Amino acid sequence: MFGHPCNIQDIIKIAKKFNLIVVEDAAEALGSFYKKKHLGTFGDVGCFSFNGNKIITTGGGGMVITNKKILAKKIQHLTTTAKLKHKWEYIHDEIGYNFRMPNLNAALGLAQIEKIHIFLKAKRTLLKKYFNVFDKVKGISLYKEPKDASSNYWLQTLILNNSNVNLKNKILKKSHKKLIYIRPVWKLISELKPYKKNQKMNLSGAKEIYNKVINLPSSQSLVLK
Repeated sequence: MFGHPCNIQDIIKIAKKFNLIVVEDAAEALGSFYKKKHLGTFGDVGCFSFNGNKIITTGGGGMVITNKKILAKKIQHLTTTAKLKHKWEYIHDEIGYNFRMPNLNAALGLAQIEKIHIFLKAKRTLLKKYFNVFDKVKGISLYKEPKDASSNYWLQTLILNNSNVNLKNKILKKSHKKLIYIRPVWKLISELKPYKKNQKMNLSGAKEIYNKVINLPSSQSLVLK
Protein backbone atom coordinates (compact mmCIF):
# COMPACT_ATOMS: atom_id res chain seq x y z
CA MET A 1 0.00 0.00 0.00
CA PHE A 2 1.39 3.42 -1.07
CA GLY A 3 4.62 1.59 -2.04
CA HIS A 4 5.21 -0.05 1.36
CA PRO A 5 5.34 -3.83 1.91
CA CYS A 6 2.86 -5.85 3.91
CA ASN A 7 3.92 -8.85 6.03
CA ILE A 8 4.48 -10.73 2.78
CA GLN A 9 6.72 -13.43 4.27
CA ASP A 10 3.98 -14.43 6.72
CA ILE A 11 1.52 -14.61 3.82
CA ILE A 12 3.91 -16.89 1.92
CA LYS A 13 4.22 -19.17 4.97
CA ILE A 14 0.43 -19.49 5.26
CA ALA A 15 0.15 -20.15 1.51
CA LYS A 16 2.74 -22.94 1.65
CA LYS A 17 1.04 -24.52 4.67
CA PHE A 18 -2.33 -24.72 2.88
CA ASN A 19 -0.95 -25.19 -0.66
CA LEU A 20 -2.31 -21.85 -1.90
CA ILE A 21 -1.18 -19.75 -4.86
CA VAL A 22 -0.12 -16.19 -4.00
CA VAL A 23 -1.01 -13.44 -6.49
CA GLU A 24 0.89 -10.43 -5.20
CA ASP A 25 -0.79 -7.06 -5.69
CA ALA A 26 2.25 -4.84 -6.21
CA ALA A 27 0.33 -2.26 -8.28
CA GLU A 28 1.75 0.63 -6.24
CA ALA A 29 5.16 -0.89 -5.49
CA LEU A 30 7.37 -0.62 -8.57
CA GLY A 31 10.84 0.18 -7.22
CA SER A 32 10.04 -1.02 -3.68
CA PHE A 33 12.05 -3.73 -1.92
CA TYR A 34 11.76 -5.84 1.20
CA LYS A 35 14.96 -7.48 2.49
CA LYS A 36 16.60 -6.55 -0.84
CA LYS A 37 13.95 -8.49 -2.79
CA HIS A 38 11.63 -6.56 -5.10
CA LEU A 39 7.95 -6.53 -4.13
CA GLY A 40 5.93 -8.55 -6.58
CA THR A 41 8.53 -11.34 -6.70
CA PHE A 42 7.62 -13.07 -3.42
CA GLY A 43 4.45 -14.75 -4.67
CA ASP A 44 3.72 -17.02 -7.62
CA VAL A 45 2.57 -14.01 -9.64
CA GLY A 46 3.17 -10.28 -9.21
CA CYS A 47 1.00 -7.51 -10.70
CA PHE A 48 2.12 -3.92 -11.36
CA SER A 49 0.16 -0.91 -12.53
CA PHE A 50 1.31 1.61 -15.16
CA ASN A 51 -1.70 3.88 -14.66
CA GLY A 52 -1.17 7.60 -15.16
CA ASN A 53 -0.65 8.25 -11.44
CA LYS A 54 2.01 5.60 -10.83
CA ILE A 55 5.83 5.88 -10.53
CA ILE A 56 6.09 5.26 -14.26
CA THR A 57 3.20 5.21 -16.72
CA THR A 58 2.36 3.80 -20.12
CA GLY A 59 -0.87 5.79 -20.12
CA GLY A 60 -2.70 2.76 -18.73
CA GLY A 61 -2.43 -0.96 -18.29
CA GLY A 62 0.19 -2.82 -16.32
CA MET A 63 2.42 -5.87 -16.10
CA VAL A 64 2.20 -9.41 -14.74
CA ILE A 65 5.42 -11.18 -13.78
CA THR A 66 6.21 -14.77 -12.77
CA ASN A 67 9.23 -17.05 -12.81
CA LYS A 68 7.09 -20.12 -13.57
CA LYS A 69 7.36 -20.87 -17.30
CA ILE A 70 4.12 -22.83 -17.61
CA LEU A 71 2.18 -20.09 -15.83
CA ALA A 72 3.84 -17.38 -17.95
CA LYS A 73 2.85 -19.20 -21.11
CA LYS A 74 -0.72 -19.54 -19.85
CA ILE A 75 -0.94 -15.83 -18.98
CA GLN A 76 0.44 -14.81 -22.38
CA HIS A 77 -2.06 -17.07 -24.11
CA LEU A 78 -5.04 -15.65 -22.20
CA THR A 79 -3.97 -12.04 -22.78
CA THR A 80 -3.80 -12.58 -26.53
CA THR A 81 -7.45 -13.69 -26.77
CA ALA A 82 -6.47 -17.37 -26.30
CA LYS A 83 -5.92 -17.56 -30.05
CA LEU A 84 -4.17 -20.59 -31.49
CA LYS A 85 -1.59 -20.15 -34.23
CA HIS A 86 -2.97 -20.86 -37.67
CA LYS A 87 -2.19 -19.52 -41.14
CA TRP A 88 -5.72 -18.29 -41.80
CA GLU A 89 -8.23 -19.53 -39.20
CA TYR A 90 -9.27 -17.65 -36.04
CA ILE A 91 -9.47 -20.37 -33.43
CA HIS A 92 -9.74 -19.68 -29.69
CA ASP A 93 -9.42 -22.69 -27.40
CA GLU A 94 -10.71 -21.00 -24.21
CA ILE A 95 -12.09 -17.69 -22.95
CA GLY A 96 -9.36 -15.11 -23.54
CA TYR A 97 -8.88 -11.37 -23.20
CA ASN A 98 -7.45 -8.64 -25.38
CA PHE A 99 -4.97 -7.36 -22.78
CA ARG A 100 -2.03 -6.78 -25.12
CA MET A 101 -0.28 -3.47 -24.58
CA PRO A 102 0.10 -1.45 -27.82
CA ASN A 103 3.71 -0.95 -28.91
CA LEU A 104 3.48 2.83 -28.48
CA ASN A 105 2.46 2.44 -24.84
CA ALA A 106 5.18 -0.13 -24.24
CA ALA A 107 7.80 2.19 -25.78
CA LEU A 108 6.67 4.95 -23.41
CA GLY A 109 7.02 2.59 -20.46
CA LEU A 110 10.50 1.43 -21.49
CA ALA A 111 11.66 5.03 -21.82
CA GLN A 112 10.35 5.80 -18.33
CA ILE A 113 11.90 2.67 -16.80
CA GLU A 114 15.30 4.09 -17.81
CA LYS A 115 14.57 7.09 -15.57
CA ILE A 116 13.03 5.26 -12.63
CA HIS A 117 16.09 5.88 -10.42
CA ILE A 118 15.53 9.63 -10.92
CA PHE A 119 11.85 9.32 -9.97
CA LEU A 120 12.61 7.21 -6.88
CA LYS A 121 15.24 9.69 -5.71
CA ALA A 122 12.76 12.54 -6.18
CA LYS A 123 10.15 10.71 -4.07
CA ARG A 124 12.64 10.41 -1.20
CA THR A 125 13.61 14.06 -1.54
CA LEU A 126 9.93 14.97 -1.27
CA LEU A 127 9.59 12.77 1.83
CA LYS A 128 12.48 14.63 3.50
CA LYS A 129 10.87 17.97 2.70
CA TYR A 130 7.58 16.87 4.23
CA PHE A 131 9.36 15.31 7.20
CA ASN A 132 11.19 18.57 7.96
CA VAL A 133 7.81 20.30 8.23
CA PHE A 134 5.56 17.72 9.85
CA ASP A 135 8.11 16.36 12.32
CA LYS A 136 7.60 19.58 14.30
CA VAL A 137 3.80 19.26 14.36
CA LYS A 138 2.24 17.39 17.28
CA GLY A 139 -0.57 14.92 16.79
CA ILE A 140 0.44 13.71 13.31
CA SER A 141 3.15 11.58 11.76
CA LEU A 142 4.38 10.63 8.29
CA TYR A 143 4.15 6.98 7.34
CA LYS A 144 7.68 5.66 6.84
CA GLU A 145 9.00 2.43 5.36
CA PRO A 146 9.21 -0.47 7.84
CA LYS A 147 12.46 -2.08 8.91
CA ASP A 148 14.37 -3.95 6.15
CA ALA A 149 12.29 -2.22 3.45
CA SER A 150 13.10 0.30 0.75
CA SER A 151 9.88 1.97 -0.36
CA ASN A 152 9.24 3.89 -3.56
CA TYR A 153 7.14 6.32 -1.46
CA TRP A 154 4.55 6.42 -4.22
CA LEU A 155 2.19 8.39 -1.98
CA GLN A 156 3.35 10.48 0.97
CA THR A 157 0.99 9.57 3.78
CA LEU A 158 0.05 11.63 6.82
CA ILE A 159 -1.40 9.82 9.84
CA LEU A 160 -3.51 11.61 12.44
CA ASN A 161 -3.26 10.37 15.99
CA ASN A 162 -6.43 9.21 17.75
CA SER A 163 -7.13 12.59 19.36
CA ASN A 164 -7.03 14.38 15.98
CA VAL A 165 -9.13 11.98 13.89
CA ASN A 166 -12.12 14.34 14.08
CA LEU A 167 -10.05 17.02 12.28
CA LYS A 168 -9.62 15.01 9.08
CA ASN A 169 -12.46 16.53 7.04
CA LYS A 170 -11.67 20.00 8.34
CA ILE A 171 -8.07 19.64 7.14
CA LEU A 172 -9.27 18.39 3.75
CA LYS A 173 -11.70 21.31 3.31
CA LYS A 174 -9.17 23.97 4.32
CA SER A 175 -6.41 22.58 2.09
CA HIS A 176 -8.72 22.32 -0.95
CA LYS A 177 -9.83 25.89 -0.33
CA LYS A 178 -6.17 26.86 -0.70
CA LEU A 179 -5.91 24.68 -3.85
CA ILE A 180 -3.73 22.08 -2.11
CA TYR A 181 -5.36 18.86 -3.21
CA ILE A 182 -4.71 16.39 -0.44
CA ARG A 183 -6.94 13.31 -0.36
CA PRO A 184 -8.31 10.71 2.02
CA VAL A 185 -7.32 7.11 1.45
CA TRP A 186 -9.74 5.14 -0.77
CA LYS A 187 -13.00 4.11 0.83
CA LEU A 188 -13.27 0.46 1.76
CA ILE A 189 -14.90 -1.55 -1.02
CA SER A 190 -17.25 -3.01 1.58
CA GLU A 191 -18.56 0.51 2.24
CA LEU A 192 -19.52 1.12 -1.40
CA LYS A 193 -23.11 0.60 -2.57
CA PRO A 194 -22.56 -2.47 -4.83
CA TYR A 195 -20.87 -4.42 -2.02
CA LYS A 196 -22.50 -3.23 1.20
CA LYS A 197 -24.67 -6.32 1.51
CA ASN A 198 -21.88 -8.75 0.68
CA GLN A 199 -20.21 -11.04 3.16
CA LYS A 200 -17.30 -9.43 5.02
CA MET A 201 -15.02 -10.05 7.98
CA ASN A 202 -14.32 -7.71 10.89
CA LEU A 203 -12.83 -4.64 9.19
CA SER A 204 -12.47 -2.41 12.25
CA GLY A 205 -8.72 -2.07 11.66
CA ALA A 206 -9.17 -0.97 8.04
CA LYS A 207 -11.90 1.48 9.08
CA GLU A 208 -9.59 2.98 11.69
CA ILE A 209 -6.88 3.48 9.05
CA TYR A 210 -9.39 5.16 6.71
CA ASN A 211 -10.32 7.62 9.47
CA LYS A 212 -6.70 8.52 10.24
CA VAL A 213 -4.93 8.69 6.86
CA ILE A 214 -4.47 11.65 4.51
CA ASN A 215 -2.44 11.42 1.29
CA LEU A 216 -0.34 14.49 0.50
CA PRO A 217 0.55 15.76 -3.00
CA SER A 218 3.18 13.22 -4.05
CA SER A 219 4.19 13.85 -7.65
CA GLN A 220 7.94 13.63 -8.25
CA SER A 221 7.56 16.73 -10.41
CA LEU A 222 7.17 18.73 -7.17
CA VAL A 223 10.92 18.43 -6.67
CA LEU A 224 12.06 17.79 -10.25
CA LYS A 225 10.84 21.15 -11.57
